Amino acid sequence: MTRGNQRELARAKNAKKQTEKTKGKTEDGLSAAARKQRDAEIMQQKQKKANDKPGDEKSK
Repeated sequence: MTRGNQRELARAKNAKKQTEKTKGKTEDGLSAAARKQRDAEIMQQKQKKANDKPGDEKSK
């Protein structure tokens, strides 16, 4: 039973993996309903911007 520092290396590797997993995510502190409302407003703005673009008529 001479594992040496294998457990410690495994813990360090797992800690690094967990930080990489959550790297791009930020906690904004919003509830699910508030987040849904915010995302809906953003999508509406994007759709309005796409529809207002001149020269991109899709009717044939």
